[in-house]
Amino acid sequence: MYHYLNGKIVKEENMNISAFDHGYLYGLGVFETFRVYNNHPFLFDDHFERLENSLAELCISWNETRQSIRKSLSDLLQANELTDAYIRLNVSAGVGAVGLQVEPYKDPTVIMYVKPLSSKTVFHPKKGLFLNTKRNTPEGISRLKSHHYLNNIIGKREIGEDPLKEGVFLTESGYIAEGIVSNLFWVKEGVVYTPSLETGILNGITRQFILRLLQANNIPYEIGFYKREQLLSCDEAFMTNSIQEIVPFAQIGTKQLPVKEGCLTNKLITLYNQHREKLWTRKQLT
Repeated sequence: MYHYLNGKIVKEENMNISAFDHGYLYGLGVFETFRVYNNHPFLFDDHFERLENSLAELCISWNETRQSIRKSLSDLLQANELTDAYIRLNVSAGVGAVGLQVEPYKDPTVIMYVKPLSSKTVFHPKKGLFLNTKRNTPEGISRLKSHHYLNNIIGKREIGEDPLKEGVFLTESGYIAEGIVSNLFWVKEGVVYTPSLETGILNGITRQFILRLLQANNIPYEIGFYKREQLLSCDEAFMTNSIQEIVPFAQIGTKQLPVKEGCLTNKLITLYNQHREKLWTRKQLT
């Protein structure tokens, strides 16, 4: 495979970065993952905007534009002869001296990883397991999609490698937070519920798109603080992220949940699929 590294398309075996990169030394970096369908990176503008905002919060400046990254992405897909793919766009602080740096970083390391992923790939319903590990609080103002993944890794080790399982984090106060690699939604009597950002969760791009999708289709929803019992009383539930999109839960804890035609989750999957190959951003769904 070929990947993108600091302006060049490079073979996988030739990918190298400095041992003094502060993304490695101090975890100072952020990333975005998104899908490409038929050469179109879905919700790319939304991912790029979040990446820019996150880099600004970390005092990492870079000179890339939407257009330059789109061009590099196109070159990368062409080099790998792909039209559908998983993409991870990663920006770390770059090289610095050993020690904590106060001054802004001006020469970040930019990597774009690619993996083949067919638009026909099906992600099967999940079993949701409540984690003993509590969701950690964000390091800054809000949770960034950063290199700080230890909390997620500990949660993943709890449930093991089974791809049909997803862990459910609770906060220290006992509120439903998010999955290990997902945002959480559930349905009760026709109303969709999802945790508030004030629980410390990541404001997922797919999460934001689903909320706009609900609004655009007059589907009632509520955002707030919810306990385990409220999730367990649901009629159906699903998880979201940019790679797996919308995946229903067949089970949460010991509670079995329906996965069938007519469920609101399936309606949202259909609506999502109708939009994903268009030039949509979440802001267009108002």
